[in-house]
Order: sequence, then structure tokens, then C-alpha cells
Amino acid sequence: MMILSILMASPIWPLGHNPVEGDPYLIINKQTNEMAFIDDGSIQKIYSVASGKESKLTPEGEFSIVVKAVDPYYRKKDIPGGDPKNPLGPRWIGFDAEGTDGRTYGIHGTNRESSIGSFVTQGCVRMHNEEVKQLFSKIPIGTKVWITDTNQTFETLAKEKGAISTE
Repeated sequence: MMILSILMASPIWPLGHNPVEGDPYLIINKQTNEMAFIDDGSIQKIYSVASGKESKLTPEGEFSIVVKAVDPYYRKKDIPGGDPKNPLGPRWIGFDAEGTDGRTYGIHGTNRESSIGSFVTQGCVRMHNEEVKQLFSKIPIGTKVWITDTNQTFETLAKEKGAISTE
């Protein structure tokens, strides 16, 4: 019974229903290449991001953060973490899109910061390196990520998901 109580209090527990108003939540709008970080019931920051060079490459839907890595290894081209040639930058925040394990789709830094704001990726969401490091420390495993393509405001979208109050 005690183990169950500890697990329920753990930051990895919210893999079920989420967000609950006040929980961290991310909304990525592919139309504007922006991401809203919501915490404590309000939008804390809006980041400029890069997304798929074709809209279909960055999956849409609500996903969970399932993997976090500092100086991630780039498997595709065998580039170690921390290497200036590594396109993943200093942090990886992986989510479970399309039944994957958090190692296929993610929010990460980049070795091409000039690409932020553009449609250039193979499906991931790129951020400026300093910003992804800051976000990394604020997002626990289990945090929900909603990726959409819309002209609605982040406030409207966050209210729709219950991440902020409708009052």
C-alpha cells in the first residue's frame, strides 16, 4: 500500500488523465511554429519552435512525455551527445506519438539555431538550446503535449483542454 502511495505522488504518475488545472502542459501550434508552456493554471511562456518540413511529419494529437535526456546521443548518424555536429542539441524531451517509445519524436535543441521558426524537421520540434534547457527542468515525465494546426489562440486551446480555468 505504501508503494502505491509513493507511486501516485511521483512525477511519473500523470500518464493517465492530464492536464489537471495547475499541472505543466505544452501546446504546440504547427501553423505558427510556436509552443506554449502552461503551468500553475496560466500560460507561462510562448516559445518559437521549428516543426516538420511537411505538415504531416510532425504528428498531431495529445501525447505524454516519456523520455528525457541530457546531451542525447544521435543514433541515426552515430554522433555522441555534446558534439557540436549533433543536431539534437543539449536536451531531448521525447513523447509517445504514433505508438513510439519517446525516442522517435521529441522536443529538442539544435545545432542550427537559425532554423527555429521554420518548417524544416523530419517530425520533431526544435527549440533554441538555452530555452530547451530551461523547459527541460520544468517538465516532468508524464507531462502532456498537445500538437495541433490551428488559428485558435493558446488561451482558447488551453481552456479547451482544461489546462487553465475557463472563468
